[in-house]
Parts: sequence; C-alpha cells; structure tokens
Amino acid sequence: MHHRIVPIPCKPYSLNWLPERLIVSHYENDYGGAVRSLNILRDRLVSIDLISTPAAEVRALKREELSAMASVVLHELYFGNLTGQRKEPDDATARALAEHFGSVERWRREFLGTAHALQGRGGWVGLSYSPYDRRLYNEIAIDDAQAVPGTVPILVLDLYEHAYHLEFGANATAYVEAFMRLIDWTVVSTRFGAAVGHAHASPSADNALPSISVEELGALMVGDTPVQVVDARPRNYVSRNPETMPNAVWRDPDTVDDWCGQLSSDAAVFVFCAYGFEVGCGVATKLRQRGFDARYIRGGLAAWNGAARSREVPSLHA
Repeated sequence: MHHRIVPIPCKPYSLNWLPERLIVSHYENDYGGAVRSLNILRDRLVSIDLISTPAAEVRALKREELSAMASVVLHELYFGNLTGQRKEPDDATARALAEHFGSVERWRREFLGTAHALQGRGGWVGLSYSPYDRRLYNEIAIDDAQAVPGTVPILVLDLYEHAYHLEFGANATAYVEAFMRLIDWTVVSTRFGAAVGHAHASPSADNALPSISVEELGALMVGDTPVQVVDARPRNYVSRNPETMPNAVWRDPDTVDDWCGQLSSDAAVFVFCAYGFEVGCGVATKLRQRGFDARYIRGGLAAWNGAARSREVPSLHA
C-alpha cells in the first residue's frame, strides 16, 4: 500500500526564525523524497517472491524500507511540532519534564547537548516516552531508524543538513536555537498524553468542506473526466513562484465574483493555494455558495510538489 503525503501541518509563512523557503524546500524535496522512496520500495517488495529472491537482496530492501518509513514518520512528526505562535510547556508537561530530568531547564540543556553531539554528522534528536519503564528520554536516531525499542516520539528535531543548510549554512547551533523557539507544546502535550494512555479527545477538524488529496486528484487527471483546477494562491506567491499544477488557471482569491462565471457548472472545481490553509478553503467555500461543486486540495501546491505529481489534466474543452 502506498503512503500518502501528509499536508504540511505547520504554516511555513508563520515560522519567524525558520524562513518559508527553507521549510517548503525541506517539505517538498526531503519529506516528499522519502515518501516517494518508500512507495518505490514497497512496489519492489510486492513484485518479487521473497522466498526465491536472494536473501541478501531481501535484507537490503527491508533495511531500506525501514529507513524510508522511519524518515517519513519522523518528518511528519517534525513538521507537526512546529508553530509560529511561541508557547511554553503546559503545567502537566512541565511537571513531567521536571520529574524525569529535574526541571524544564535541565531537560532543555540535555536536549541541546544531545543536538550538539550530532552536529556535523546528521540525524534526529527526539524527546521520547518509553512505556516499558515509564520514562522520558532524549534520544538520537542516525540513519533514520535507531531508537530504544517501543519508545514513542513526542518531540522531534531534524538535524540533517537539508533541514537548515539553505538558510544557516554550517551554523547548526543557530538552527537548533530557532527550533527551540518554535516548538508547539500543545502538540507535544497531546502526544505525551496519548503515549501514557491519558489522551484527551482533541477537537475534531471541520470536515464539512469537501476536499481531495493530491493522490486522488492525480488519479482523476489520467481518466476521461474533465477536471477544472484553480490556482488560488495570492498574487505575491505566484509572482515569486509561477510554477503551478498542470493546466491549472490562476485566479485572484480576492475577486471570486469577477471570474467564477468562467467556470463550468458541469464539472467539479478543485481549488488550491500554497499549503492548503485558509486561502484555498475560503475560495472553495465561496464557489460552493455560488452553486459550484468545489473542493479544496489538501496540502495545496506544496503537497503536489512533494508527491512529485506531473500528470496533465484533460482539458475541459478538448
């Protein structure tokens, strides 16, 4: 089964100390590359007879699958624990850190020290919970797949050069300090609660607005069904990066009434923005209010690029 790319959970334009271009490049190229590698490996494993295939080849493929899957999961956790709204640990998390490390500040120093030990080599630093001995640990993972068996990562830092070199060069210390200012402690608290078995029900997302994944859209594109794709990124985004989805037409998200009459009401309309947040959802909502079968594309153009979609869309007027 193929792994579907997860829309970026953080808002890249809101992370004050990590530039948007750095986050987007990391998400599209490195996380996207890990997803693509994992799916290629799974296709290969499905295509061979594991009994008759040489054992060395099977071992190599399974090791690569493990590494790719770990990279995918760790990247998803990493982007998920970033926020532009600077926060501090809540009382429960602060008490847990004090219990297991002596204080929040001592945990922070140990986490930073662990990160410092990886500089120049690359890998992952994680705050993880071990159900086996009911403790929190700061761990490192090299080659994406080394950790204490059974531990649950609740905070993840990517220390491979691709995560920071574009902006920070060799100064990994500055990158780590920036990361520490951008931790989403609400997410960390939720993960910790789930790990210890006391998870609270999180507020459900508003799923009332119909949406589609980039994989589902890609499948539609190779069929015979006409597809209308609207690029609703703000003008400044398009000016900075004119690349778009195949056959997509850019429309100003602020002037829906001026251009919606050019759409066909006989075919679905798929709307995307840069990352799949407010802009794309807002335009899709306005189009639905005007009678169109409009859906927003989850993850926006970043998810499309991360999944490396390249199919042409059948023209509505072909």
